[in-house]
Amino acid sequence: MHLDWNALGQVAAVSVGATVAVVVVFALGVLGLARPEDNRARHALGLTQATLCFLACAAVVAYGIYLIVPQFH
Repeated sequence: MHLDWNALGQVAAVSVGATVAVVVVFALGVLGLARPEDNRARHALGLTQATLCFLACAAVVAYGIYLIVPQFH
């Protein structure tokens, strides 16, 4: 049996990179929700930031499901 170690390393690196990226984007969304409500403009900016970050995370999850489920192809 022959294993392509280079391909396995590439898959592992991309998986770790994508995971870290999604976690960072999700953390930025949580940070957007944690903005103080004393300033309405900053609160609106925080909600916008959180919405965009959470939508990006949902898009990544939806794309992963699309890749896994063969009926979607």
